Amino acid sequence: MVFGLVLAAFGGQGAATEETITIDASAPSHPFPHTWEQMFGSGRAVLSLRQSYRRDLAAVKELTNFGYVRFHAILDDEIGIYDEDSRGNPVYNFSYVDQIYDGLLQERVRPFVELSFMPRKLAANLTPHPFWYKPLPSPPKDPVKWSALIQAFTKHLLDRYGKAEVEQWYFEVWNEPNIDFWDGVPKQSTYFALYDITAKTLKSVDPNLRVGGPATAQAAWVDAFLAHCTQNHIPFDFVSSHIYGNEKPEDVFGRYVAISRRDMVARAAKKVYDQVKASAAPNTPIIWSEYNATYMTQQQVTDSAFMGPWLANNIRECDGLAQMMSYWTFSDVFEEQGVVKTPFYGGYGLIAERGIPKPAFRVFQLLHRLGDKRLPVNSENALATVRDDGAIAIAFWNYAEPGETVPAKTFRLDVKSTEAKHYRMQFVDPDHSSSLKAWQAMGSPAWPSLEQIRKLIDASQLPSAPEHPIDEPITVAAQGLAVAVLEP
Repeated sequence: MVFGLVLAAFGGQGAATEETITIDASAPSHPFPHTWEQMFGSGRAVLSLRQSYRRDLAAVKELTNFGYVRFHAILDDEIGIYDEDSRGNPVYNFSYVDQIYDGLLQERVRPFVELSFMPRKLAANLTPHPFWYKPLPSPPKDPVKWSALIQAFTKHLLDRYGKAEVEQWYFEVWNEPNIDFWDGVPKQSTYFALYDITAKTLKSVDPNLRVGGPATAQAAWVDAFLAHCTQNHIPFDFVSSHIYGNEKPEDVFGRYVAISRRDMVARAAKKVYDQVKASAAPNTPIIWSEYNATYMTQQQVTDSAFMGPWLANNIRECDGLAQMMSYWTFSDVFEEQGVVKTPFYGGYGLIAERGIPKPAFRVFQLLHRLGDKRLPVNSENALATVRDDGAIAIAFWNYAEPGETVPAKTFRLDVKSTEAKHYRMQFVDPDHSSSLKAWQAMGSPAWPSLEQIRKLIDASQLPSAPEHPIDEPITVAAQGLAVAVLEP
């Protein structure tokens, strides 16, 4: 069978290459937790009060059953959490905090609480970050008042939601202090001072709360963070960092190394994994609290079918290297660069403006069908898994960078030790399940009509999954991803 490929596409790609995928269903498997779909990032805290945010949250929850969401700015002034009276005494207001967390929990999603940014009346430096909503990346001018805020915030959460609930959350201190989200000088030592007082305050309220950091960009500081905490008896329950596929190797590894977008996230994950294993706390959980193929707004990357092979390969390479990996982000209800001007602009989200699923949304839908046990397979372009019902689920892909000409790839299955005689398969590629292609065919309207929005949503749907004999080959277009489930 040929999928994801109209005949005209062969002309530009050349003859299809072939690969035989050999799988032994009786071979030893290993646990394959779905680390890629347990947590997602999102636009800043206040956006979670919007109906559109909650609509998209519910859609991704239904798709993946993810458990945690992370966002910036729960402590920003627009949340109204911190003020001072005329005598400089703290005044706390948890109204929006409650509405935000109530809304998440109603959808059965827990907060991964990023403690940021600095309230204006606590900030030592009032120079804002360039983001459209102007957060303050400042250290506190009064660490005692900062500690009191964290204590009051934490006590309020415990009072409202109870110990049994809040002890299942995560508390991450700040966001990317190694770059322009932190203006303490020197960056590392001043961040460690903030972490120390924050972690100690949290643990003083409830020693079972989970706290960690350093929440750095570019896979930085994890080894130094662990050394600082273990040597100074500072509490921590996990380490976190961020990585994007288009990072410069010099920023991640301190020197030039030839690493492609395809492999950058996994190479950084292995670096941090090795640092943790070599530390005085080798069993510390590792959480990538942001990752994606790009930190830039690139339509040809995050809005396109490219995300299918990129994500599938990243899952393959990162297996066993982290406890959770939080895709940035689940939705384009997002305003770091300002109000969204058009549905497809290279936003990070799985869902474009007005609830339009992107190809990446369908990619997560397909990959959710993989099992939780992984079988050996003789390919870098496939994942073979066993599901709870005993069925074998296999992902195939044909990786191609944006703008790269790559021929179609034909896969043939050689599955041993199975009674399966058929498979059912669904796929995403540049010509199928692509709302981006449909939008471009409309002339790329900046403000689609309601009828156009309906057509874009319809265009994003996955094709049906007819039955095929197991010996029927599968041809995958460039930037295509397929998932097949074997049946008796």
